[in-house]
Amino acid sequence: MSVGVQFAPAPRGPVFLTAEWRNLVMLNYEVDAALLASYVPQGTELDAFGRKTLVSLVGFRFLRTRMLGAVRVPFHSNFDEVNLRFYVRRRAPGGEVRRGVVFIREIVPRLAIALVARLAYHENYHRHSMRHRVRAMDSGVRAEYQWRHRGNWMGLRAEGVGEPALPANGSMEQFVTEHYWGYARQPDGGTVEYRVAHPQWSVWRSANATFFGDGVAAYGPTFGAALARQPDSAFVAEGSAVIVFAGKRIA
Repeated sequence: MSVGVQFAPAPRGPVFLTAEWRNLVMLNYEVDAALLASYVPQGTELDAFGRKTLVSLVGFRFLRTRMLGAVRVPFHSNFDEVNLRFYVRRRAPGGEVRRGVVFIREIVPRLAIALVARLAYHENYHRHSMRHRVRAMDSGVRAEYQWRHRGNWMGLRAEGVGEPALPANGSMEQFVTEHYWGYARQPDGGTVEYRVAHPQWSVWRSANATFFGDGVAAYGPTFGAALARQPDSAFVAEGSAVIVFAGKRIA
């Protein structure tokens, strides 16, 4: 982690893990808000971009991972992750509006990673064989993430074109990348909230972005139908060092 990097929001509280998230392929699909109603954790509400309710399929490299901010776990420091997520907000005590992410499903290649995440936050992690290709090009970058489901490979890919730049204020890229909280529904119906701190990410405008494979088999008919379309927007984010803080139950 670079000295002097400005995180947003400012880090504070017990650290669950530190890592780098790099070369994030982000495919965004507009869906009917009613499809997400049963997934919204208690104490939060859907967050929309204008009048658009989005789900995002995100693939990225998880690098230099350290638990509790210091402990490096052998063979579990560098790996891929693909997650399907949507966006919520919560009005915290004092009136602060916290904009966050809810994960519908998260895929990683190591069973231990999935088990730790399930135990710590009750997130819906699954283990599958995974592979990736990330290649710098003269015109930008090309990134692809795949996982094996029921014997078949599926995945997402995009080309980032031109020079990466900070998202424009009010853009969909800014909306998608600047949700700095996570919310996870618990088995008893309660909600755990945790902070994710990182600098603002630069992004490449995208070309040839797509999901490929059997989305219905992986995510069911509701989300599989959305993934069968071309994304309504897509981009590649450079990523950065991140800090994931320990979770707390909200009232």
